[in-house]
Amino acid sequence: MNPEKLTLPGLLRMKAKSDAIAMLTAYDASLARLVDQAGADCVLVGDSLGNVIQGRDSTLPVTVADMVYHTEAVRRGLARALLIADLPFLSYHDRASALDSAGRLMRAGAEMVKLEGGAAIVPQIEALVGQGIPVCGHLGLTPQHVHQLGGYRVQGRDEQAAARLREDAAALARAGAGMLVLECVPASLAASVSSALTIPVIGIGAGSNVDGQVLVSYDVLGISPPPRPRFVKNFMVGSDSIGAALEAFVAAVRERRFPAAEHAYR
Repeated sequence: MNPEKLTLPGLLRMKAKSDAIAMLTAYDASLARLVDQAGADCVLVGDSLGNVIQGRDSTLPVTVADMVYHTEAVRRGLARALLIADLPFLSYHDRASALDSAGRLMRAGAEMVKLEGGAAIVPQIEALVGQGIPVCGHLGLTPQHVHQLGGYRVQGRDEQAAARLREDAAALARAGAGMLVLECVPASLAASVSSALTIPVIGIGAGSNVDGQVLVSYDVLGISPPPRPRFVKNFMVGSDSIGAALEAFVAAVRERRFPAAEHAYR
């Protein structure tokens, strides 16, 4: 029997029931199939492919064509999980570019697109949602802004920055975003954002008091080279196969055993 396909309304129901959402990245059909079989709710074709697939030092060189290619491949490996694809750097600088880029990813098989930024991208989100394209926002450490941020640093630690992040999160939700990723922010800030929003908030380096967790699959499998961020856990340790490691991640998220205190920021 084929598993029931997960949809955005299904994710909203999970939030309402306080069921933890497990998300992992994938970049090809074989890994996507394993992630799907492990029970992940969402699979993200991240522009992190620039780092882990292409060997680059940032996500900035990744193109829409790259994302289309990998989205098409991942789509072929999925049965249940919701497929999310990143809009890469400078592919959504205005409404027209956002619609064109997102349209290409949706035609490639994406069921939601993710884009980085706060209130400044509200017009793009409104345009996408208005055309029936589900949107996931991304706040906190936004890798496409790495040079503006001065590196890969924890965000929202001072009171002014935390207030701005809360305002941005509310603005994205009002614009119609159906989900939000928070990366590298203090756990207490992430918890306050999650409790204030009706849409699912997925953390990566954002503590345990959010609606779900995402990690790069290569980090989960211990493939990514050191140094690794503190929010990463190698689930291959104690597992006898890739599939078992992916299942261990999903189970740890479901049971809220991951992330632990040592994976969070203050």
